Amino acid sequence: MAAKKPGSKKEHLSKSALRRQREREQRYETILRAAETLFAREGFHKASMEQIADAAEVSVGAVYFYFKNKEDLLIRMTDEIGYTLRAILGREFKAHGATLEGFKQAGYAFFEDFCINYPAQAAIVFRESVGKSAEVEAHRKALFDKCTNDVLNALNTVCENQGVSFKGRFSAEVIAVSIMGIYERVAYHYLLWQDKGEDLKDIGRDAVAFIVGGVNNLFENAGAP
Repeated sequence: MAAKKPGSKKEHLSKSALRRQREREQRYETILRAAETLFAREGFHKASMEQIADAAEVSVGAVYFYFKNKEDLLIRMTDEIGYTLRAILGREFKAHGATLEGFKQAGYAFFEDFCINYPAQAAIVFRESVGKSAEVEAHRKALFDKCTNDVLNALNTVCENQGVSFKGRFSAEVIAVSIMGIYERVAYHYLLWQDKGEDLKDIGRDAVAFIVGGVNNLFENAGAP
């Protein structure tokens, strides 16, 4: 059975024990980052545990000590990527007052921060994690469910803060699901298929404008900001 990610309680440990723990944590991260780079560049199926070990400058046995197989690596990096993505969008939304403007700025951050600054992570979550084992798919679904729920909560917060409401009882949920589908497809098409990362800012702003227009259209009062 693969070892869990290092990071247990550090109090009451000797200096040498703390040093060894830091080394284990660093080795774990080094292996994970090496696998992330290889999965994004070579593809999950082509990258081998031997290549990962070589890129991380560790033994193959060390890789298997921390991760039971390639899918375990993929699962853990998918979970980490999900945390990074949600943190970026949530921070931007709150920074702009949790309003419709904040909602729009979070959309910009998806394309201009996450997709542009984390292209390897985007490739993994949108391409390499698709169509793998049931366990990998469960983690990918969990990530998108969390992101969809974040969007839904953000929409409800916008309504509360701006004194508006949606026309239908499923409007917010439909928008949340649509946003995840549209943003994923736009990022996949232009970043991974078309390799138009240099144009992603303009492309993303068009996608966000489309979404925000749809949000406004479903508000009860058509004059909402």
